Amino acid sequence: MVKKGEWVRIHSIVLKADERTAKLPDDTQKCDLEMWTKGFLQEDAEIGDQVTVVTAVGRKETGKLIEVNPYWKHSYGTFVPELVQIDRQLREIMFGGDQ
Repeated sequence: MVKKGEWVRIHSIVLKADERTAKLPDDTQKCDLEMWTKGFLQEDAEIGDQVTVVTAVGRKETGKLIEVNPYWKHSYGTFVPELVQIDRQLREIMFGGDQ
């Protein structure tokens, strides 16, 4: 159970594919226009329920509850050994060594 007032992320479909303008590229026209929004849950709910949230700026949005306490999960990738060598080369060129 996710409690009212928790910071959550919801998902909703803004426009179905067949409702989108014909001025879009063909591959884009075939896709729904989706929205992911974060906000404060307005009622107790379970993941997957249709809920209402109030965003940080006070806007009310509805959608399917998908995550509690969302956070950024992106990174700059895994370790790249070549970057260590590039760092050493740059330090040598710019500063004359490991200084």
